[in-house]
Amino acid sequence: MSNNTQIPAPFMIRENINDLIAFAAVAEERSFTRAAARLNVSQSALSHTIKGLEQRLGLRLLTRTTRSVAPTIEGEDLLATLNPCFEKIENRLQALNDAQDQPTGTVRIVAVEYAIESILWPKLSPVLKKYPSVNIEFVMDYGYTDLAASQCDAGVRYGDQVSEGMIAMRIGPDERMVCVGAPEYFKEMGTPKVPQDLSDHRCINLRLSTHGALYAWEFEDKDGNEINVKVKGQACFNTVNPVMQAATDGHGLALIPERLAQSRLDSGALQMCLGDYSPYFPGFHLYYPSRQRPSSAFSVVLEALRERG
Repeated sequence: MSNNTQIPAPFMIRENINDLIAFAAVAEERSFTRAAARLNVSQSALSHTIKGLEQRLGLRLLTRTTRSVAPTIEGEDLLATLNPCFEKIENRLQALNDAQDQPTGTVRIVAVEYAIESILWPKLSPVLKKYPSVNIEFVMDYGYTDLAASQCDAGVRYGDQVSEGMIAMRIGPDERMVCVGAPEYFKEMGTPKVPQDLSDHRCINLRLSTHGALYAWEFEDKDGNEINVKVKGQACFNTVNPVMQAATDGHGLALIPERLAQSRLDSGALQMCLGDYSPYFPGFHLYYPSRQRPSSAFSVVLEALRERG
């Protein structure tokens, strides 16, 4: 090879995308005049762009005469490659634009079973019907799940349990945990008068999934002092609904959300004790990273879950 032979430099698509668009316009219009009008540039600037592109490629892409412009064989081949790519990009951009009116995407939310059943599903079920391109994945976990590690977009916790650095939005009313048992249990074992009496009772435990520890029952005296009691019993679960059912079946006392137990309290299937030691605390909040940029799907989920009134 002669030392004077010029080897084209490597072609970088990101640096030449505008030139490729210019070539496609001229090849399709078969006229520098019409292509320049289409691109809103001068004919001389367009001609200079095409010449520069051909030089960098080391190929002649267009055959020019005084009357017409036509792609060469290499130009036709390049145009056949470019057009589907440009069309795909344009379609995707249009889809993104349409998504502003029609939300799309998947949202993963981690929460306890009670929050999913009592708040998330009732509020988000209509979202799925209204927006067919929105998908919602519910991840049930009683531990303090790390959103990044679990690849979840948001989580649900009680308001006083949300970590710093997170955006928190209330999605439910204030709650309280109440101690309940079946009427036959109280008839057999008596009724505890203070939280410390629970050491003499059969209790149904809840095991937290994050670190495997048993949930310590939390109470508060009239002066606002916290009372934490570790209870024992034959049955232990890692979700709250079986805990309530075991209590209903007379296997011991359970500490569960009052709203969850309300229908069974109303029917008499369960009875409450230690109510004076069961304070209210901030209800369920949706939390997510402050750095997160909400997608269109996440935005409609936020709006649906927002607590009103």
